[in-house]
Amino acid sequence: MNAAIPTDDAQARALLRTLFDAAVARAQPAQVMGGFLPVPPDPARGRTLVLGAGKAGGAMAAAVDALWPADAPLSGLVITRYGHVPPACAARPGRIAVVEAAHPVPDAAGLAASARLMALTQGLTEHDLVLCLISGGGSALLTQPAAGLTLADKQALNKALLNSGAAIDEMNTVRKHLSAVKGGRLAALCAPARVVTLLISDVPGDEPAVIASGPTVPDASTCADALAILDRYGIALPPAARAGLESAAFESPKPGDACFARGSVALIATPRQSLQAAAEAARAAGLAAHVLGDDLEGESRCVGQVHAALARSVARHGEPFARPCVILSGGETTVTVRHARPGRGGRAGEFLLGAALALQGQAGVWALAADTDGIDGVEDNAGALVTPDTLARAAAAGLTPGDSLARHDAYGFFSALGDLVHTGPTFTNVNDFRALLVL
Repeated sequence: MNAAIPTDDAQARALLRTLFDAAVARAQPAQVMGGFLPVPPDPARGRTLVLGAGKAGGAMAAAVDALWPADAPLSGLVITRYGHVPPACAARPGRIAVVEAAHPVPDAAGLAASARLMALTQGLTEHDLVLCLISGGGSALLTQPAAGLTLADKQALNKALLNSGAAIDEMNTVRKHLSAVKGGRLAALCAPARVVTLLISDVPGDEPAVIASGPTVPDASTCADALAILDRYGIALPPAARAGLESAAFESPKPGDACFARGSVALIATPRQSLQAAAEAARAAGLAAHVLGDDLEGESRCVGQVHAALARSVARHGEPFARPCVILSGGETTVTVRHARPGRGGRAGEFLLGAALALQGQAGVWALAADTDGIDGVEDNAGALVTPDTLARAAAAGLTPGDSLARHDAYGFFSALGDLVHTGPTFTNVNDFRALLVL
């Protein structure tokens, strides 16, 4: 047996953390940005303006600033989540301003920053270059309500969408049509300048129109689509929002619109690439690695149950994979909040509670689930760990995992066991990471 293969609980936990760290490292802007930067415009004729939003925004801005020629003019503004400005960037601000705001529900700081960002587009010419840095979380951070709507309207709608169980593409279809800047509208503001959009994907399928609600790319969805989603989940609308959607006054720029004629898009980091990096790290430790997919969706607890069933089959029968092995997956699951007074926790914790119950204390199986941005939902942990003795330790501590799951209190459950995974903000975001180790 390879000496790197874990032989006890501590080593199993350490290996899973190593795999998560490898996935996050693969998505760091400083590591991937260099090959995607365009040639600066002639400074005698044009300028380079950097605009952006997302949880990776601070790190993306720092990477551009470091790589951009020192003698080439550079300015702009990027909006990121509170606490997500890299320390080096905060200590020594660069040529691109980085502003913090709230996520996942927008706040007044995000509203003001978005207005400031939009104002920077005034006076752009065909000789200018706009470099747009977009990453997950941008939908909340880049917030400018459509005509007739208020910040309070947007906040209420965001909360309702987040609790509804709607998939990310559904949520962002709604967000695009109730915004004055998302859904391709930022590209319209930048015309006639050349617009180069660099994306870090946090969505299943890596669709640019879904990432941060696609501020610089065409939107094929319609106001009618947004209305249908809202009606499907029973989400109430302010009168101005319903009127704008029903009349199609809030329609977004579509494919073929002239505002996209000078635009280009590149994905610089994706969930699949991060999962592949984790798989390579597992294989280097002597383990077979199997990637189920980077775009798994569904109710978090149910996805956890399915992963647990697969791991149990491997542990008990050697099917469909031989052990020892690591099973990896990514994507974005959902949590439908059904409890009037929910506890604390995010998608990763809910996934793990579902998995722990379904594993039934299966020997030889460990699991780690975490959000690659370092924040599971709105808590201070990235995720948590499940071990073969999770249920036994919970029982000894007087914890009932089923009750915790019903109350959406994964944070409280895993905190009591000492099994939360804390990383702090990672300054990138390629969404959910899940790894099951079967020995």
